[in-house]
Amino acid sequence: MKFMKLGSRPDTFYATEAIRSVSSEVSGDLIVQVKGSRYLLHKFPLLSKCLRLQRLCSKSPESKHPHIVQLPDFPGGTEAFELCAKFCYEITITLSAYNIVPARCAAEYLQMTEDVEKGNLVHKIEVFFNSCILNGWRDSLVTLQGTKSLPSWSEELGITSRCIEVIASKVVAHPSKANRSHSCSRRVRDDISLCNGAESQRSMQLTKGWWAEDIAELGIDLYWRTMIGIKSHGKMPSGLIGEALRIYASRWLPKTSKGLNIYEKVNSHAGSDSDSDSDSVGNTTSKHRLVLESITSLLPSEKGAVSCSFLLKLLKAANILNASTNSKMELVRRVGIQLEEAKVSDLLIPSISRTNGIVYDVDIVLSIFEQFMLQGQSPPTSPPRSKDGFERRRRSRSAENVDSEFQESRRSSSASHSSKLKVAKLVDRYLQEVARDVKLPLSKFIALAEAVPDFARLDHDDLYRAIDIYLKAHPDLNKSERKHLCRILDCKKLSVEACTHAARNERLPLRVVVQVLFFEQARTGTSGGQVTDLPSNLKAVLASNGDLKRPTSSLSTNLTGPAEDQWSVSSLKSPKSKISTLRMKLDEDDDLDDSFSRGIGKSSKVKALCSLPTRPKRMFSKLWSISRSANERNG
Repeated sequence: MKFMKLGSRPDTFYATEAIRSVSSEVSGDLIVQVKGSRYLLHKFPLLSKCLRLQRLCSKSPESKHPHIVQLPDFPGGTEAFELCAKFCYEITITLSAYNIVPARCAAEYLQMTEDVEKGNLVHKIEVFFNSCILNGWRDSLVTLQGTKSLPSWSEELGITSRCIEVIASKVVAHPSKANRSHSCSRRVRDDISLCNGAESQRSMQLTKGWWAEDIAELGIDLYWRTMIGIKSHGKMPSGLIGEALRIYASRWLPKTSKGLNIYEKVNSHAGSDSDSDSDSVGNTTSKHRLVLESITSLLPSEKGAVSCSFLLKLLKAANILNASTNSKMELVRRVGIQLEEAKVSDLLIPSISRTNGIVYDVDIVLSIFEQFMLQGQSPPTSPPRSKDGFERRRRSRSAENVDSEFQESRRSSSASHSSKLKVAKLVDRYLQEVARDVKLPLSKFIALAEAVPDFARLDHDDLYRAIDIYLKAHPDLNKSERKHLCRILDCKKLSVEACTHAARNERLPLRVVVQVLFFEQARTGTSGGQVTDLPSNLKAVLASNGDLKRPTSSLSTNLTGPAEDQWSVSSLKSPKSKISTLRMKLDEDDDLDDSFSRGIGKSSKVKALCSLPTRPKRMFSKLWSISRSANERNG
């Protein structure tokens, strides 16, 4: 830390009866009042160096009593004034990065320039500032920090801009050319001493980013300007810029990842009777919001400059702190570009408002997924979003099917196919988490599930688990809602294990269970034209009887229902009989399902299971025809 001493006389200032004065054989003839403090001084040493005091005293008439000069707006307060007064008396003072800003502003206020006297305080401070302060890394940072107390004066005198320019130039220069702070230098030396081989590369990376933690101590206004200065040089790798922003965010934003509930912190005093508490919380929230929005504006444009996890943490904070719509949408866009890197835990973004009881914000995740699918495409032509930026225009499944081929052809030129498969898995596992939310509307769950294109789901096991969890958490869904939910499920893409579970799942609509049975039978009958045994789970279900609404502890049960309603395994020995039997049941009256719900035919599981919509029947008919042709050729 650089410092400069001026003057040679010992300090003779003392206080008596709330008045500060200097020891002298001559009584004081000038009283200066600075923000509540009074100084009894002498005109000669002060007026010879301070042009402002000269002018103020010249306006007052001559009197036997000391002149009284009031300086209510004195920059830097009493400490800065006393430093200038001591300089006038040639009392020893010490200047350093910690007090140079108020000293420079005070000297400017008193007009202690070369026009008044050669070698005046303004000139001496400027020489020290340019030759010493701006030559050191730590001195420049401390001085820049000091400008917070006198922002307007520092701007007018160019102190802030000069410090920022020097710091930015030192950052983009080679680290060995900069005078690093003690803490940073020690950290780098310790890392280097422990490094060997592959670790040396990590040490080099630490050395390149040695400045990030030091400038993280700056307030957001100064930090933003400093980062703009660094980026304007165009020589800093985007990865180092991103790492510096991550360090700053961890320093100034609430730690959501370490158990701090930001929502509770922000709203803990929402109903408080104390206006001061409410104002304090509001100010804290505003500061956090400003930090977040500033960091968002500084994010490098290059993909991968910051991790997807960091972007999602920013988005969580933005959602809770109610950041601007532009900041949220920018974060949504950036997350969408790197969505394949995300984890399910990162996507669990708390809802903005919990008045509706919803825990997680599914709409914002849907917007992220839309941005992922729109990579490399022109901007969408959908209607503008509402104020919060995350309301989505809902479309029916049938309307989406009309242009599905066109949309998928556009999507094929955006994100890679492998990344789409990975993101589809991510979405299904995310659905499993949010499905536990008892307040999550069915429409939101279905909208996100349907947003994933069919080709991206190689199997529907994860989607089936999500649907089952949702059904378990929402037992009050009526039959129509359960059917609507299960239409997004493709039984052909379920594994044997998932089919086993689905066949016994009393929460599923009966038609879904029939689809599971039918596709298993069709798959069995057409596998290479060979006769294969039914899977054990299907045998047990076909051979069982009883109320589906009662959980079964074993899949092997005895048949006790009417003979016309029983499906015996022995009657399904050939592919033709298997397919034809299921086909016959699928062709039964659609009203059978309604009869089941009214208690009619409860003794017959098969009749209840075989009620399917008209459209699946046509699809099943096609599969059955193919299977029958294959079996006839083999026969």
